[in-house]
Amino acid sequence: MFPALDCLSLRQKDFGSGRRRTGILQAELASALGLHYLYLKRNFGLDRRRLGILQAELASAPGLHYLCGKIRIMARKKANYPLIEGLEITTLAAEGKAMGRWNDVVVFVPLTVPGDVVDVQIRSKRRRFMEGFVVRYVKKSPLRAEAFCEHFGVCGGCKWQNLPYEEQLRFKTGQVHDQLARIGKIALPEIAPCLGSARTQFYRNKLEFTFADRRWLTREEVEGGADIGVAPALGFHIPGMFDKVLDIRKCWLQPDPSNDIRMETRRFCVENGYTFHNAREHTGLMRNMIVRTASTGEVMVTVVFGADDRERIAALLDHLAAAFPQITSLCYVVNTKLNDSVGDLDPVCYKGKDHIVEEMEGLRFKVGPKSFYQTNSEQAYELYKVAREFADLKPEDVLYDLYTGTGTIANFCAAHCRRVVGIEYVPEAIADAKINSEINGIGNTVFYAGDMKQVLSDEFVAANGRPDVIILDPPRAGVDEPVIGVILRAAPERIVYVSCNPATQARDLALLDADYRVEAVQPVDMFPHTHHVENVVKLVRR
Repeated sequence: MFPALDCLSLRQKDFGSGRRRTGILQAELASALGLHYLYLKRNFGLDRRRLGILQAELASAPGLHYLCGKIRIMARKKANYPLIEGLEITTLAAEGKAMGRWNDVVVFVPLTVPGDVVDVQIRSKRRRFMEGFVVRYVKKSPLRAEAFCEHFGVCGGCKWQNLPYEEQLRFKTGQVHDQLARIGKIALPEIAPCLGSARTQFYRNKLEFTFADRRWLTREEVEGGADIGVAPALGFHIPGMFDKVLDIRKCWLQPDPSNDIRMETRRFCVENGYTFHNAREHTGLMRNMIVRTASTGEVMVTVVFGADDRERIAALLDHLAAAFPQITSLCYVVNTKLNDSVGDLDPVCYKGKDHIVEEMEGLRFKVGPKSFYQTNSEQAYELYKVAREFADLKPEDVLYDLYTGTGTIANFCAAHCRRVVGIEYVPEAIADAKINSEINGIGNTVFYAGDMKQVLSDEFVAANGRPDVIILDPPRAGVDEPVIGVILRAAPERIVYVSCNPATQARDLALLDADYRVEAVQPVDMFPHTHHVENVVKLVRR
């Protein structure tokens, strides 16, 4: 047997760009007589969901030249989770799930709607709730709608296709009320019904697709037992899995020619031997493709390559340009990093313009490969109209548009007030905002780039004039508390808070409540068939 070991330390290291599930367990042994090292590596295998592999390599031990053993272990102790029969689904829940109760315990079940009675296999159990999946529908709810997409239930992009749109809107209205009341604990007026989207299919103006060298196999394919060959994918990530991609045949989110461009790109690459990305090994030429369509009919395609292979890049882009003359902006990016972010990389305009143009109420907005623009163009117009109405701008008002992005709201409101001051963190977005003012002949806007906490200060307000109205449109994390402090000291007459996350919006409203009362609340559905909701709140100084 081996002599006693003086010390054994286990250190878990994250690695790779995802840093979400995969890790290395490295064991270091010191002062172990005759034993130079023991190295344990944890590899989560193909599914990464339940099993791992512990691989032990021992070298230079006396009388033992080499030993390599593989031990399969459960990632966690296997639990005997129950099968719940006849669970009645009673209400919708967060993140597109629905829920019922079993022995006074909440059970979350995806792909169900209120009124369903189902047999559920529990897959995880917590102190206050359980989660599971349907193994049999005992009775289907009369509320249930027929999903129109063949990828529904696997893709994860449109989790509520099985729910009538009127019910989706009703739940989103209730979700906003619940979060504002429960988290904000503030007095609220009657909340207006969620403003529905005129289009519930093909409403997005931007989609990003991912290449993968192996496509995701559905449960039905695996259980079918057929001999399924290895095939690449061009589509969407499986929810929660950075390296698994579902090959998409038809997506109902973006209008033509998006589907045709994606399918032709996949066909050309497969037939011409282009390698697809492997997220674990960081290999493969083809990484991502972003398609943008505009209300003006213009189309932008940006292809992200994993290497600067000029010959293959030119061959693919020339083919796309010839096959799709409606592409007005054809760009590419070379990304050799270990992660998929391209914000720090410079796109190359291969053919056409380096931007496309969106139109809204007679205004034209330049949208580049890295520009932010609301992904539902028609509903963005409705959202901005609500924000402008709540702002109740007067000709002499000074408006601050905080988190202005590319200045869409600022330019949209500029004709209704004396001056607009916009602040945004991303310098490229501010450059676009200035260009958008210029091309629309708007001369009463000024934009600043920088971190909101650093730019917006009491001195900034003194230099740019006290705002009569402030419009807030922050990211999901909400408004930083120091920024709220400056807003309270600036004391505008009205604040319009546009949020994509009512939970953080509720937290911020509570911080403003001492000085401002909520006068109106209008939820807006920007993303049909999903649980996401935008919310606009009008606050008036007490």
